[in-house]
Amino acid sequence: MKELLISLASGLVENPEAVKVVVDEPTEDGVTVYHLHVAENDMGRVIGKQGRIANAIRVVMRAAASRQNQNVSVEID
Repeated sequence: MKELLISLASGLVENPEAVKVVVDEPTEDGVTVYHLHVAENDMGRVIGKQGRIANAIRVVMRAAASRQNQNVSVEID
């Protein structure tokens, strides 16, 4: 899952070396939180107009997680 998020974000940004993902331990509800860190000047590319790209990233991650019987959440830091 971490690799999927890195590949999605790396395709969007100008500086793919700055893409970092930190994974938290699952909560009591079983939700694993993925924190996506990108370069400051690439933040707009990852969020998109009105957050559409960020929402699309979250949808793809949730769909991939559901195939593995997991619950995930993506936060863009």
